Amino acid sequence: MKFLPLVWAILWRKKARTILTLLSLVTAFLLLGLLQAANSLFSAGGINLNAPLLITQARVSFTNPLPLRLLPQLEAVPGVAAVSYSQFFGGIYQEQKNFFPVFAVMPERWLNVFSTECQLSPAQIEAWKTARTAAVIGRRLADRFGWNVGDRIPLISQIWPQKDGSRAYAFDVAGIFDDRGEGSCPRLGNMYIRYDYLDEARAYGQGGAGIFILRVSDPAQSERIASQVDAMFENSPDETKTQTEKEFSLNFARQIGNLSLILNSILGAVFFTILMLTGNTMSQAVHERIPELAVMKTIGFTDGGLLRLVLAESLFLCVLGGLLGMVLASVVMQVLSQLPTAFPPMKVDLGVWLFAGGSMVALALVVGLPPALRARRLNIVDALAGR
Repeated sequence: MKFLPLVWAILWRKKARTILTLLSLVTAFLLLGLLQAANSLFSAGGINLNAPLLITQARVSFTNPLPLRLLPQLEAVPGVAAVSYSQFFGGIYQEQKNFFPVFAVMPERWLNVFSTECQLSPAQIEAWKTARTAAVIGRRLADRFGWNVGDRIPLISQIWPQKDGSRAYAFDVAGIFDDRGEGSCPRLGNMYIRYDYLDEARAYGQGGAGIFILRVSDPAQSERIASQVDAMFENSPDETKTQTEKEFSLNFARQIGNLSLILNSILGAVFFTILMLTGNTMSQAVHERIPELAVMKTIGFTDGGLLRLVLAESLFLCVLGGLLGMVLASVVMQVLSQLPTAFPPMKVDLGVWLFAGGSMVALALVVGLPPALRARRLNIVDALAGR
């Protein structure tokens, strides 16, 4: 009898048990795919941010503004190609759940830093430069709310009241920017308003910016430039901390908590449960077949043959359930990526698939090896006697 058909026949002897175990495995690997895709978004390899950009913030916290008078000194640093500055606005559209990143910038400086990755038409650039209440928005944000060029967007700022005490602002959509190349602009969920308009309207904080964004000519010099910038302002009232945009974004996300630890803890709990369930299923399946395994030994199956048979059964079950779960996770992520949301699209990439493949094999070995060793050590006389 051929090996694989034998394994298949063994698995489906108890159809209900096999189906329920498969469903548990599918659920576990569906969660693995979704959680690992989310985890990769907050890991150094998962965030699509460019190495040529450095972020300079106040050493204590980015919530402490830095004075704009630092600008000429930053521009004079060798290797710095362009400098922009940004102030977080903290806008809410209509209701609390409609929060998205809004930054106050100067159009010319923003374009000098980001135009190589984000595309905006010349007419829209001119409109943004001309009107003080003008704003530009990313394509994903425009799709999320169905906004078009010319729309007037009312926002409530959580941070910056106006001089009259009102927190209500209104901005006109002057342009919608998009990727220049495939996935080149990771800011498509953001809105950018004019810094000069906000600075004049707000009740306090004039002349300060939350961060400076430095585009460097050679990414290999980023570490050297960052150290030089921080050394310039060391022991001054405006001490700085300069890091890559990727590091800055990761540190910002970690303020919520250690997301990687949270996601991995959830995943670990799920897999521990599935390990117990699948291990019990395999142990029970082998226990029920003790007399049959003894008969198989009498007709010529070796100890190693029975070991491989039980391991193959475990591997087949885990791989089948794992593949179905990962395919389902990929489909779910593909559907979610088409929806207009506030978050960057996540995907089940090659790294997630490799992690899942390793998990399938590891799970199969852990749950299959104990019953396989039991089958290998089986004594024919004792097994047939029911001992």
